[in-house]
Parts: sequence; structure tokens; C-alpha cells
Amino acid sequence: MDDARRLWTLLEPLHAVTYFTPEAREAADAVGLRGFWMGYVAQRAAPLGAVGPDAAWACFHGFHRDRITRALPDAWGFADPATCLEARLDGADRALRRLLGDVEDPAVAEAADLAWTAAAAADAQGRVLAAANQGLPRPGAPHLALWQAATTLREHRGDGHVAVLVTRSVDPVSAHRLKTAAGESGALQESRRLDDEVWASAGEGLLARGWLDGDGALTLAGREAREAIERDTDRAAAGPWRALGGTATDRLAELLHPLAVAAGDAIPFPNPIGLPRP
Repeated sequence: MDDARRLWTLLEPLHAVTYFTPEAREAADAVGLRGFWMGYVAQRAAPLGAVGPDAAWACFHGFHRDRITRALPDAWGFADPATCLEARLDGADRALRRLLGDVEDPAVAEAADLAWTAAAAADAQGRVLAAANQGLPRPGAPHLALWQAATTLREHRGDGHVAVLVTRSVDPVSAHRLKTAAGESGALQESRRLDDEVWASAGEGLLARGWLDGDGALTLAGREAREAIERDTDRAAAGPWRALGGTATDRLAELLHPLAVAAGDAIPFPNPIGLPRP
């Protein structure tokens, strides 16, 4: 496993507490956001400012447009972007304190410094969500600096993944079907609220490309295409780790492993992200 993939599997559980923990939901509810979905969309889009649904839909590249319009622009009437950013940090704070235990451990501070250095070095040109998160101030508490760095780095990887998909003419629903066929995620149709017609249409397109067979399973060509997409994604995400250097990257991975395992207790497996167990 190369550094980009290895560090993603270790950083993503820390970031993902903002999606899967009761503390994150409570923080979003407390500022007036209406339900999980509005909280997810508003807090993830908040670094961009009070954007409309079209911009968020394009950046996220994983949802039907109607799903985004359920949350935006209405969310900004309940909580402005600055308030949403405070809420997501508050939720992450409380969740990580519960899951990690001793957030004052010097290992957390060391990991935060290394991850922040990598995130600051990330090449954010053409990566809108990464750039928006990269521009946020560093939180004072080490575990929150680590969370913000993890968030910047995962959006950096995600922006690069979207670019790879667009280059290969793979729309969001087709990407979900490939991920599902590869066994990397469960219940993506349900979690993304994609109706049967849309899901079937994407399958027909992949069948025509020779990537899925008539049973919806990956063909040899489909496996090769999927592997190429993942290789290109890893390649596009490699910049921060080249900048950090091999020794420091290995040290960060060592520090992150127990933290990722602890944070992973809050995440279902399988999950819509496609994250494996640390």
C-alpha cells in the first residue's frame, strides 16, 4: 500500500467522526440545522462560504442534485457558514475526547504537527474543497488541529478523485456502482437516496462500456478500470507525503494507528465512504 492510500485509511476515521457520532449530530442540531442531512451538507460546504446548491453539488460529486437542494440554501437561514464551522469543530471536539480518551497525550500533539505540515504542503490548485479547508485557521487544541488537518487531506484526496472520474467520464452514480460491485461500500443506493431508475441507468451505461456484466458484477475490464482509477487517485494524492518525507510520514502513520483504531469504533463497517477497518 502506498503512502497516499495508507495515510488515508488512518486519517479518514478521525475526520469521519463528524458524520457518525452523536456528538456531531447534537452540535449541528444545537445551532439550528434541521436533521442529519442538512447538517452534513452545510458543515461540509461551510468552508466555501454561503454557496448555493449547484456549487456544493459539483464539489461533492456524489449525490443527486435534488438531495443537495434539500439542504441548500435553506441551511444558511438557520446557521451561517461561520456558525456551521464552529458547530462541526465542537462536534469533533466532543467526539474525539470520548473516543481517544487522553487528547493531551504528547503523541496526539506530535501527530497534529506532522499532519498539519502535510496538509499545509498539499497542492490545492484546482481542488476547491481542499483549498477552502486549507485556508482555515489552525485550532489551538492538538486533537482539533489533527482533525482539521485530516479534513483538509481527505478533501484534497477527494478533489483529486473527482478529477480522475471526470477525466474518465465516470459520473457519480456510475462511480457508486463500481464501488459497490468491487465490494468496497454497502448500501450506496440507499445512503445516497438514488431511485431505482437512476441506479439501473448507471448500470446499463457500465454494461455498455463492458465494465459490468449482466448480473452487475465487475468484468475483467471493469476491475482494470477500477484499479486504474484508484491508482490515479493515489498518485494525485501523493504530494503532501512527498513534501513531508518518508521518515516523517512513517512516524505519522505509527502515531495515527492507535488513534484511527479508537476513532473507528464510531464508524460502521462497511460504510458509504468505502473506508476499511484501520
